[in-house]
Amino acid sequence: MPANSSLLILHPRLFLFLARPPVPAAAFHTYVHRFPLPFSSASTYSRPLSASYPALPISANFRARHSSSSSAASSDTFNPNLNETSNSGARSGSRSSPPVIDAVEKIDVNPPKGTRDFPPEEMRLRSWLFQNFREVSQLFGFEEIDFPVLESEALFIRKAGEEIRDQLYCFEDRGNRRVALRPELTPSLARLVIQKGKSLSLPIKWFAIGQCWRYERMTRGRRREHYQWNMDIIGVPDVIAEAELISSIVTFFKRIGITSSHVGFRVSSRKVLQEVLKCYSVPENMFGKVCIIIDKLEKVPLDEIKKELRSAELSDTAIDELLQVLSVKSLAKLEEKLGATGEAIADLKQLFSLAEKFGFSEWIQFDASIVRGLAYYTGIVFEGFDREGKLRAICGGGRYDSLLSTFGGDDIPACGFGFGDAVIVELLKEKGLLPELNPQVENIVCSLDPDLQSAAAGVASILRGKGQSVDLVLENKPLKWVFKRAARINARRLVLVGNAEWQKGMVGVKVLSSGEQYEVKLDELE
Repeated sequence: MPANSSLLILHPRLFLFLARPPVPAAAFHTYVHRFPLPFSSASTYSRPLSASYPALPISANFRARHSSSSSAASSDTFNPNLNETSNSGARSGSRSSPPVIDAVEKIDVNPPKGTRDFPPEEMRLRSWLFQNFREVSQLFGFEEIDFPVLESEALFIRKAGEEIRDQLYCFEDRGNRRVALRPELTPSLARLVIQKGKSLSLPIKWFAIGQCWRYERMTRGRRREHYQWNMDIIGVPDVIAEAELISSIVTFFKRIGITSSHVGFRVSSRKVLQEVLKCYSVPENMFGKVCIIIDKLEKVPLDEIKKELRSAELSDTAIDELLQVLSVKSLAKLEEKLGATGEAIADLKQLFSLAEKFGFSEWIQFDASIVRGLAYYTGIVFEGFDREGKLRAICGGGRYDSLLSTFGGDDIPACGFGFGDAVIVELLKEKGLLPELNPQVENIVCSLDPDLQSAAAGVASILRGKGQSVDLVLENKPLKWVFKRAARINARRLVLVGNAEWQKGMVGVKVLSSGEQYEVKLDELE
């Protein structure tokens, strides 16, 4: 290497070169002699950024080993300008973007399949929906909580059900731990309750609004990513807890314009299924599997249901009896089949009695086939449904008294529900009940002279300090543009900062709804 090449050791640009595979020594020597690299701090030498260095040839073998699938992500030539100080003010030693050889490949601008963007108009709807979730929860005395979106995979495969196991977004993190994006919120709630232990004062009334992920087949109102509203009551063994939960959902529906003619609740109890299976000596460890199979009744052919039930160790006689019971739609007829002494009948009778007291009896109906697909339910279960039958279940929940013990905790009586954001939006669209949610600010502030832009900023700050929303016009725009902007954002009034008014310590105000105009002193602006 030539003597003057020792200077390269001190220059940061050399690190990029050294990171590449070796090139023939003759080519390197020739290059360095012809184009010595300058010190960025040297006062005796400066080279403008626009001056380019010829590319050092790279061998065919190097190209084969290091070619990139994206032409925008790599270059086949050594570019010593990568660390050159930029005329635009970039710091010396910063790394510029790799040179582009071919045309840049455009990315797919759509979000991943099954997920959504929320531009302003969609975000306004989401915020409105979530605000109603929150207000109803707080109306019933519930406190808000949340959990990590990323949880241990084991949390969801212990007692969630086969369907969710197959739908998990799961992977191994860099610490070799199996983790998953949460597909629902209840197991996370159980984990938190166990973590808090005896420090919790029962009963607990908590709610959460969280993002959930399931890799499943998409239909109307069903996405792979959705938000879910959960309300849960921990520590109350009586059926009044389920009645309270259904009442809260009914209250939410009424607030957004949904009536009992639009939506109903199908109600049953897992104990109905338990009593039938006990008559035919079906092992208890098969109960969860049978529930998951029965939950598919409206989704797969009956012959397939029977085949799966046989695999769960049910005899043909037991299957026929079970299917007969599951077809019952009347509590009185169920009592004829099972008798009046069982827990299932007692719980259901109590729920229907409470429905009268809470005022939602016209919303609920008995349906023995409702068992819910999650394995951890133990008693009353319910589903909200679209009476026209155009949409999947709107919400669902029930009692899960034995969930905590599956994670090593002590069982505590518990019940809750999950309510997805996607189906209810589809229902509101279907019924023409989507609210008009236009953007709205109280003030739009504009300077009439470029020299008064900073003064206008001061006026905006004064109003914001008083709790008023302000859209400050950040550029020198004509009044026609300002009025159009004000109309688009539904501004209540226009505050104008003009020379004549400003010299008097005043601003002009125009109330946009009435057209009223006046001047007001700055310290009196409200």
